Amino acid sequence: MDLASTIKRFERHDAPAPSRDDGAAREVEHSLAYLGSEVALASLAEDPYWPKWDSPWWHLLLLHERGASGRIPRAAAEALVAALSRIPLKIFPIHPEDTPAGLDPARDSFCHCALGCIVPVLLACGVDVDTRLPWVRDWFARYQMADGGLSCDPDAYLVQGEVPSSMVGTVAPLEAMLALTAVRTRPEDVAFMDRAAGFLVGRALVQGSDTVHNAEERGSAAGWPQLTFPRFYFHDVLRGLAVLVEWAHRLQRPLPWSAISHVVVDLEARFPDGRVRIGRQAFAGKTTRVPAEDGRWTKRVPASSFPLLEASSSVGEVSPFLTRSWQTTRERLVALAQAGLLHETA
Repeated sequence: MDLASTIKRFERHDAPAPSRDDGAAREVEHSLAYLGSEVALASLAEDPYWPKWDSPWWHLLLLHERGASGRIPRAAAEALVAALSRIPLKIFPIHPEDTPAGLDPARDSFCHCALGCIVPVLLACGVDVDTRLPWVRDWFARYQMADGGLSCDPDAYLVQGEVPSSMVGTVAPLEAMLALTAVRTRPEDVAFMDRAAGFLVGRALVQGSDTVHNAEERGSAAGWPQLTFPRFYFHDVLRGLAVLVEWAHRLQRPLPWSAISHVVVDLEARFPDGRVRIGRQAFAGKTTRVPAEDGRWTKRVPASSFPLLEASSSVGEVSPFLTRSWQTTRERLVALAQAGLLHETA
């Protein structure tokens, strides 16, 4: 479908106002009460991230994705900041010598997508991330690979002859930098965003890595057209499209229609009334680390859930939050076209 006709339809289309309520009010209150409890604070004191999916980290992320960041108890946000500050390794361990004896790289450091997810939450909670967590902003550019992407697989940085970057490892950091630069912008932040956006354009939002090391991503890519909610750190085509369009809109960058048209046209065809339905539960079937009775953390244990997660993620149901993202993205595409920043080809 050509650019002009698509933009004309978007201009004419009177999209329904996205609902702000999906009937999960009771489950929202449950998560808010949990985050304000001593149990949640004790969990954050023990580990800011693990276990999936029912530690405070995931309640915080889901409330933020639902647009309820302003209701998150201040005590929970402060406890999370304190927990992040205590992380011993404020680097992404790549080489064996990066992890001192007695430390666990999976629990004593962070990965790019985890930090990328939590930064917008903290900012939305009123946390001055640059002051409280001054090591975070520079993290993303430090681990950007030659093609503009990142990878949460440390071995990917040691591979010779190819660049096995990851969509999952790149999208959340780009979202985080867009959130950080809404507060303060540096030239190096803009350079990071431009290169990360170039990576998404190069992958056309749907292509898995063509490398040997990251061949597994080509299998994951088959699921990306099916939208998921909550996203947490997972990728789908609407998430990638939304952040790419936000980058172009915010920084007034030209965006090639050829890199996104297939996604835009597919979403328009699948959701002709503008109401977006959930296509998959990306979190389902995942495993986690949990503390054992002796205090050691075990891994590869089935992850558990919580009421708000179940209420927010029913496959086939209209998601007001995905619907709002699609509507905002369409509006920004119109604005980009009107500004002459959408081009038929790269």
